[in-house]
Amino acid sequence: MIVVDAASTVPPYEQLRAHFATRIREHTLAVGERLPTIRSLAAELGLAVNTVARAYRELEDAGLIETRGRAGSFVSAAGSQALERVRRAAADYAAVASAAGLPPAEALKIVEVALRPL
Repeated sequence: MIVVDAASTVPPYEQLRAHFATRIREHTLAVGERLPTIRSLAAELGLAVNTVARAYRELEDAGLIETRGRAGSFVSAAGSQALERVRRAAADYAAVASAAGLPPAEALKIVEVALRPL
């Protein structure tokens, strides 16, 4: 069940995005599983269609879902694999940073700089 808290300081699209992202990462939504249509989910939750569309767009940008035109949106296998690669890389980086004696704050600054667009 999806709950969007209208009183929250977190925007509804972000609540929705986080809900699906968590379910995908925890594998309670299986790879290939079809998500509700944007219109039906918007109606069910009492949200604007654009709010749900933004959440889906951000999930797609993150590689967690894929949209197949009129067929709908589905949980992506690529998202699971990409997230796992990132988790492994992060664990490897944390081990290297720790072995080098870098304080966590300094290690995070290095990552933040690396993530900035050129």
